[in-house]
Amino acid sequence: MDIGEKIKRLRSEKQLTQEELANRCELSKGFISQLENNLTSPSIATLIDILEILGTNLREFFADEVNEKITFKKDDMFEVEDFDDGYTFRWLVPNSQKNDMEPVIIEIKPGGRYKEEKPHEGEEFGYVIKGTICLYMGNKKFKVRKGESFYYKPKENHYISNEGKTPAEVIWVSCPPSF
Repeated sequence: MDIGEKIKRLRSEKQLTQEELANRCELSKGFISQLENNLTSPSIATLIDILEILGTNLREFFADEVNEKITFKKDDMFEVEDFDDGYTFRWLVPNSQKNDMEPVIIEIKPGGRYKEEKPHEGEEFGYVIKGTICLYMGNKKFKVRKGESFYYKPKENHYISNEGKTPAEVIWVSCPPSF
C-alpha cells in the first residue's frame, strides 16, 4: 500500500490543500508534502489525527481495497414482473440500493401502472425509451413520450402509468434508492 498516495487522494477528495490539512493537524506543510511523497512516515498518533481530519480511521484506511465493478452485463441484472399491475422491473446495477442512486428500467404494459409512492427525500429522473407514460404528481398529470425525460423532487404522492395501447419502457434513476 502506498500510504502517501492514499493520504494525498483522500486530501484531494476533501478539497483540502496541503497547508489546510497541515494547519488542521497542527503539522507543517512540508511534513504533509514529505508524507505524501513517501519521504517520511508518521507516528501512529499523527496518522490517526490526519485520518480523522480526512474523515476515516485506521481500520478503513488499511482495509484491503475491493475492486469495484464498473460494467454490468445482462446476466448481472435482476428482474421482477408484477402481473397484477402490468409492469416488469429490471435493476440495471446489482445491489444498487446500497449506492447513492438506483438505476432501473421499468416496462409497463398498456393499462398498467407502477405503484404509487409517498413523498420522500431525494430526486428522481426518467427517460422514456419506448411508448408514452403518464406521470402523476399529486393532482397533476404529465404525459411523457418516447425520447422525453422527467426530473422531480418527490414531495407529493407520485406514480407512472401507461394509458396507451403499446408497451412503454422507461429508464428511471432514484437518488437515494427507493425502488
